[in-house]
Amino acid sequence: MSFSPRSVVLAPGQGRVVQAPGHPYTHKATGEKTRGAYSLVEVTITGQGPPRHVHGAEEEAFYVIEGTVNIQLDDEVVTGTPGSFVLIPRGTVHTFWNAGQSPAKLLVIVSPPGMEDYLAEVIGDKELDTAAFVEKVTAMAPKYQMQIVGPPRG
Repeated sequence: MSFSPRSVVLAPGQGRVVQAPGHPYTHKATGEKTRGAYSLVEVTITGQGPPRHVHGAEEEAFYVIEGTVNIQLDDEVVTGTPGSFVLIPRGTVHTFWNAGQSPAKLLVIVSPPGMEDYLAEVIGDKELDTAAFVEKVTAMAPKYQMQIVGPPRG
């Protein structure tokens, strides 16, 4: 089997990991690798997710691989189980969190890409506690056309 120089082939567990509190991100395909089309991230959710936020520039699509995830879309909360798909249009207030007893996993497609740069700038290679994470994501959000609008669940 041969692959072109632009191919991305990763084994399970491979990819750049960014340790957000309660939900580490494993970058599988970045905008650089997809020639600016999208990014693909595997998110493992062990607790609460990110603060409620709004993307001004990206669409997000969630595909639940394992576990149970609650996803807040504006004022509605939907529950996703394996095989569930949720498209989050730009401009939608949203967040997500683990709703089960064991870790949950999502594949997240972001289009256009760029969130990988945001997370790398906010977190980098260090592990932040929740308070430091929220402070940094809030401070950096405007640079990435995002707005933080509330705590993780609400």
